[in-house]
Amino acid sequence: MKINLSHIVLYTAFACFGLQAQEKQVEKAQSKFNSFDYADAISTYEDLIKEGYSSEEVYKNLGDANYMNAQYKEASTWYQKLFELENTTIDSEYLYRYAQTLKSLKEYDASDAWMEKFDQAKATDGRAQKFNSEKDYLTAIKENSGRYTIKNLPINSKESDFSPAFYENELIFSSARDSGTVTKTIHLWNRKSFLNLYKTTVTENDDFTTPTKLSKTVNKKAHESSPVFTKDGQTMYFTRNNFKNGSFSRDEEGVSHLKLYKATLKDGAWTDITALPFNGEDYSTAHPALSTDETKLYFASDRPGTIGASDIFYVTINTDGSYGTPVNLGSSVNTESRETFPNISDAAILYFASDGHPGLGGLDVFGIDLAELERTKAKNLGQPLNSEQDDFSYIINDTTKKGYFASNREHGVGSDDIYSFSESKALDFNCYSNLKGIVKDEKTKEIIADAILNITNANGEIIGKGISDSEGNFDLDSSCEKGTYTIITLKENYAEATTAVEIGTNLEINNIEIFLISNFAPADLGADLAKKLNLEKIYFDFDQSYIRKDAQIIMEKVIAYLNQYPNTKIRIGSHTDAIANDAYNSRLSERRAKATYEYLVKKGIAASRLTFKGFGETQLNNECKNTVNCSAEKHQLNRRSEFIVIE
Repeated sequence: MKINLSHIVLYTAFACFGLQAQEKQVEKAQSKFNSFDYADAISTYEDLIKEGYSSEEVYKNLGDANYMNAQYKEASTWYQKLFELENTTIDSEYLYRYAQTLKSLKEYDASDAWMEKFDQAKATDGRAQKFNSEKDYLTAIKENSGRYTIKNLPINSKESDFSPAFYENELIFSSARDSGTVTKTIHLWNRKSFLNLYKTTVTENDDFTTPTKLSKTVNKKAHESSPVFTKDGQTMYFTRNNFKNGSFSRDEEGVSHLKLYKATLKDGAWTDITALPFNGEDYSTAHPALSTDETKLYFASDRPGTIGASDIFYVTINTDGSYGTPVNLGSSVNTESRETFPNISDAAILYFASDGHPGLGGLDVFGIDLAELERTKAKNLGQPLNSEQDDFSYIINDTTKKGYFASNREHGVGSDDIYSFSESKALDFNCYSNLKGIVKDEKTKEIIADAILNITNANGEIIGKGISDSEGNFDLDSSCEKGTYTIITLKENYAEATTAVEIGTNLEINNIEIFLISNFAPADLGADLAKKLNLEKIYFDFDQSYIRKDAQIIMEKVIAYLNQYPNTKIRIGSHTDAIANDAYNSRLSERRAKATYEYLVKKGIAASRLTFKGFGETQLNNECKNTVNCSAEKHQLNRRSEFIVIE
């Protein structure tokens, strides 16, 4: 989506002419970027790149300018170059944005890998926590998919069309289609025309009349968008740039923020257009939605108290027409990214767009039961409604199961298009149970991370999935229907475990303990654990004794075995190649044996269970003796540690 909460802003552009020097070009590009003149900023920065100029700032700004214009493929290219720079410390937010752009390219494995890095850098971030608790999000989205038939509407233009709203037998929507007015109606963010509200009549056959502008009193030389109407059709709330005395009203930095406005229908005309009192001069308030009883007005905003780039809030509409204090909907809905375009259905389901909850890429549409915010999770509506690009401004008629949404997906008519849909099966937003617990080793009682958990019903169908976190904890959503369910737990080197869970009136079950039994059989006296556990050898680099990263992975399995059989004692035997002299290799192998011993002790294995010895080059694996000319690969095979069971 190329126009959303932050998109409809206007900054003063700084014109820079005749600047040839590279330094002046950088200043010009930075000025354009800071002025939200992203279209020109991208062009200027790309010219600098062609001339051989590059820097962290250039890559960041090129990535961000494209990201903010929903050009995710281009943004991904520049973020990748940003991370290829050496000796730089880059804010963790760029890890998240890069992961998001990879989703839009359908590179989900790569995206998840960057989300792991984001989690390591910022584990307290709500988006990282949601990713950790919903690592199988693609499966969940797949289960929610296939419920919609969608169609691109014939009323779409070559520009941006979005924010559909029901109004009697009409569809009201926002459009940046060419209005035939002068150049000053061109928006610097993306070089497109400003938005106006349009209307089209929907016929009985779901055809549409030619769109016309809604009202001259509403449409001004500014952005107007995202309308919502009261059920009696007499009141409209909508979004407009901060507008006063026929022109923009800007803050000290030249920003024309968004405000919510109210209009009343009198004698067939929209009149008494007034800004709502909880707007602000230093932040945006946009995209209104009414509760089913019309006592609350929901909206998106980046006002103080916002968790992320934009959050969803509500105010109470008092009986005297006044408004309460804005209330943030909290972390069930809002994340550190964008939550925007709320809509409330007659069934009191809040639908909203987000790129902070796990999704397919860009903005996805989610739904959550407003009555159960404290105990439910937002659900992704699935494909084909959601795509790898931006999908947003969703509305639905709960009676007909038909509605509309907007998307900038491929093969559309314009930059954003409005699509109609028909829903064949509704999601159940409030019928689920929550199962929490921990996975441990049966014998050692040690926690087990990354165990795979599947919940099955009485028919053996998988109805929920999850993975234990780094502390062994799991948090699973299951069905709310009464009955017996089974948690099947899988982990490499452990036998499969099945745990029965009874779902009754209590839909929240905590403190479930699942114990896994290792499938390691005890090794015989004199056995090499490397062979017993079918492990690779612990190899060392030439003339080195430190434990390599690939070796550390192998050592973890040795540690797992020793924890499983606490009475086992082993001798660590380390070996060298024959490149150096015998005495030197003897000392080197002792260092390697000691390094292996110290690594195991550091990992919690008692020193009394370990002995170590260096064998130098006395026990070579091949023919590579002092007088034999061997390849580096063959010499590598002799630089190793072994683990022999001695008790």
